Amino acid sequence: MKLQRRPRRALLVVHVAASACWLGVTLGLLALAVTATTTGAGAAVEASARSMKLFADWLVIPLALLTLFSGLVLSLGTPWGLARHRWIYVKFWLTLATTAASIFALRPGVDGAVATLAAGGGVPRATDLLAGPIASLTSYVFMTAISVLKPWGLTRRGRKHRVTARKAVDATG
Repeated sequence: MKLQRRPRRALLVVHVAASACWLGVTLGLLALAVTATTTGAGAAVEASARSMKLFADWLVIPLALLTLFSGLVLSLGTPWGLARHRWIYVKFWLTLATTAASIFALRPGVDGAVATLAAGGGVPRATDLLAGPIASLTSYVFMTAISVLKPWGLTRRGRKHRVTARKAVDATG
């Protein structure tokens, strides 16, 4: 499958925008988590945790899935391929891992913190609120860096594809 220029460029805009939004929401989650874990005011802790729940329930998962699927379609619909370049391969697996972590770790951690507050259990554990945003933010910054720098070269499959493509060009030319 090869994407035409207009759809490819539109999908690239969607992918970059969704990725940037996911990064921004994660920064917001981190700011709220720091507020919830460092402030002594009960109202600020509760407001921060409830805001984190809102972000985690309504923004993180759709943005994560949009980033994952748009990146997958881009990689499969362009000459870059999914498994031809190491940086794309690493980015795909990190996106998949952070999406899964958002669904199975971040949301339950935030939900647990809100449940603790609702039950009158005091301040939520810092790890429930801080671990997810810190790990996610680290991954997103790393993925952004490798998207810009494109390190590591071709995978074994990419090298085979390049040799096959050159032989085809030599045979026709």
